Amino acid sequence: MSGKKAVYIYDTTLRDGAQGEGVHFSVKDKMLYLAKIMETGVHYIEAGWPGSNPKDDEFFNRIASSETIGSGMSKIAAFGSTCRVGEEPENSEILSNLLSSCAPAVTIFGKAWKLHVKEVLRTDHRENWRMIRESVRFLSAGGKEVFFDAEHFFDGFADDPDFALACLEAALEGGATGVVLCDTNGGAFPDEIRKGVLAAGKAFVPRYLGIHAHNDGGMAVANSLTAVQAGANQIQGSWNGFGERCGNANLSTLVPWLQLKLGYQVLGAETVNDLSHLSRYVAELANYPFDEKQPFVGKSAFAHKAGMHVDAVIKNHKTFEHIDPSAVGNERRILVSEQSGKANLCQRMKKFQPEITKDDPLVEKAMDRIKQAEKEGFQYDTAEGSLDLLLLDIMGLLRRPFVLEDYHVWSDPLRGELDSVAVVKVRVGDRSEHIAGEGDGPVHALDKALRRTLSVFFPIIEESELSDYKVRVIDGSHGTGATVRVVVETRWGLRSWGTVGVATNILRASAMALLDALYIVILSQSEGKTG
Repeated sequence: MSGKKAVYIYDTTLRDGAQGEGVHFSVKDKMLYLAKIMETGVHYIEAGWPGSNPKDDEFFNRIASSETIGSGMSKIAAFGSTCRVGEEPENSEILSNLLSSCAPAVTIFGKAWKLHVKEVLRTDHRENWRMIRESVRFLSAGGKEVFFDAEHFFDGFADDPDFALACLEAALEGGATGVVLCDTNGGAFPDEIRKGVLAAGKAFVPRYLGIHAHNDGGMAVANSLTAVQAGANQIQGSWNGFGERCGNANLSTLVPWLQLKLGYQVLGAETVNDLSHLSRYVAELANYPFDEKQPFVGKSAFAHKAGMHVDAVIKNHKTFEHIDPSAVGNERRILVSEQSGKANLCQRMKKFQPEITKDDPLVEKAMDRIKQAEKEGFQYDTAEGSLDLLLLDIMGLLRRPFVLEDYHVWSDPLRGELDSVAVVKVRVGDRSEHIAGEGDGPVHALDKALRRTLSVFFPIIEESELSDYKVRVIDGSHGTGATVRVVVETRWGLRSWGTVGVATNILRASAMALLDALYIVILSQSEGKTG
């Protein structure tokens, strides 16, 4: 660490984060995650609970035999609990599994709220303190670096401060390297966090005083920052805020807050500068939708739509941006709509023609085209891929890589799972290709047929996928003949973009959006002009 005050990151994405609804990691995913996160210099990575399930057992076995593990600065931590009521540590299967794991560090949780001791453990205070103290001592004597997670600490501290602090004392008497104050229910307010951390810091001076905040009240990030300002020097959290119920403290938000805005030394500059990519990588690995409205790392974090905002931010980014987007590997986005001014549009067009000014007739032409298109039902806020194609066309820079000559779609609900068939004919130069595709519904069939046909000419197509599909009825006055808007999102690696189509025929609108999406995949590879 440099001369700045250090805050140590304890990453619990693979354990507590994986307990979140819809978050899943295979053993292979976990190994990939481990290799990636170890490169960042995160101080501790909680790998799971040995003995709790076959997947975690296999994962720890893989870690033990991996050459990568131990090569970086990160330490692997295993998770578990104290021994049970009336049980000696040497007879505890949980502690035995932790001791025999390859992890150099272990974290065990115990109760710090009298309510849990009485209602859940059904024992007395002294036995609770014994379980904590003796469990930590057993693991420490076995050569492990031990952290004690004081479960429900802030609820326990509000109920009986002396009891809650005595639980920390028991862990430290047993030899714990650090104690972690947990807002397990996620319902504490920053002022409650401050009081608890200050009291713990005044009573004890452990090497690590940690905070583990849940987000049930929407305060996990605020509470973690409050804890650090009150004296905590370790934060437990997960990337993208994954975790039980409403999630854990979001490291994707906490790291830039601590390092860029509050001046703490947390991770290497290279990691912070690549934070947006890292957050997307974790979401992709977990096969979990990435929240584009996340602070710092989401696509919307530095997206500007109002004309006055855009004009100001172009002159000085500090007018409407609290940090430079590039500091976290993100980028400024200028959104364009009928409500936008020429500054928005000109800034977007500079991607393709850097010398263009807002007085250029092409800007006025583009503004007119967009206003007319939005009057017809098009919308470009979430369809920037189609917007880029429109602007390239207006500037005379668009060279469409293929022509869709014909397509037909048949659908029969009685046919089974793949109830639709699409036949597509495309032309590339002087060569044509005619291929069919089956799908679960007409749009799925059309998408598959287009991809199969185009991949003959452009293999890169196979690396992309349709990741979202939305339909909105714009004008329902004509019943089943209503005008509809279709927006599709396409993903290619860690990049994604939206495209749009509008028509009274839902299949035609879908085809327009799908074609724009595929144009962008091809053009992004061959010309580097879009995306």
